Amino acid sequence: MFNLIIQSAKKSHQHSGKITEAIYLEVSAKTETANQEKRRVSVSGMLRILGVSRSGYRAWLKHVPSDMQERKEAVKVRIQDIYDDSKQNYGAPKIAKELQKNGEVIAERTVGKYMKEMGIKAQWIKPWTVTTKDSDFSNKLHNLLDQRFNPDRPNAVWCSDITYIWTREGFVYLTSIMDLFSRKIIAWTLSKTMEVSSVIDTINKAKARRSTDLPLILHSDRGSQYVSREYKKATEKMQLSYSKKAFPWDNACIESFHSLLKREWINRFKIRDYQQANRLVFEYIEAFYNTKRIHGYCGYMSPNDFESLYEKTKDSRLQLAG
Repeated sequence: MFNLIIQSAKKSHQHSGKITEAIYLEVSAKTETANQEKRRVSVSGMLRILGVSRSGYRAWLKHVPSDMQERKEAVKVRIQDIYDDSKQNYGAPKIAKELQKNGEVIAERTVGKYMKEMGIKAQWIKPWTVTTKDSDFSNKLHNLLDQRFNPDRPNAVWCSDITYIWTREGFVYLTSIMDLFSRKIIAWTLSKTMEVSSVIDTINKAKARRSTDLPLILHSDRGSQYVSREYKKATEKMQLSYSKKAFPWDNACIESFHSLLKREWINRFKIRDYQQANRLVFEYIEAFYNTKRIHGYCGYMSPNDFESLYEKTKDSRLQLAG
């Protein structure tokens, strides 16, 4: 019930003033909720489990009501700021993590309650659907990745896919390449056709930005662009991996990203043309997804921060080894 606070309290034999106040706030909120629902709750029991005195809690109740409300409103302001900064996408779990990073002792449940009071909620994301079809069912195309989505370093495994974006002038097509280590989109191209040249352009961007042409694994589905002669020539130094026949879950990470892009951003707009679509994709990938959006897989860091942490720890390991 109060896991976060209990864990914090157990780290020291003596509560800091901030943690003690947070405990009082949680007990008060729980008691208030129980009273509203006409349920009985043992305040003494909660205080005993959490390791604080009943007399201290009573004294706090007598002189802190206004302070408690003031703190609640201040937390709500921070919640609104984080929510807006996430383009109104984050729910209680991610907002709680962001608050905790900045020293706020608060439970996810409390954040969820405040968000409900504020009338805000996360963007709902339905499961992604398949947008491309396999064109090559050859047994010569092998799945080297085999759903191992957790490489131990950058530039070990990239994955790519193409998705559709609707505009009033017709569909445009987004080709993306993701580094599975950090889930970072390392290259993307928006085009008006699905020609293989767009995929080749995206691969060349990825090579240039990552300064590598190493024999890494590049995974994709079996779409015509990814089995073409031009594609194989552009990736001749890489190990090509393909999803199983008609099995898009083998490329789940990049498929999921394209679903996020649409649910969290693109689908909010009635897009006029290619230019507006290109601007919106740029805003989401370069100004939010790679740089700000926290990911559970990355320890609630952005892809850029996750890769920066890897580089710092790698340098430290090299120094120790030297």
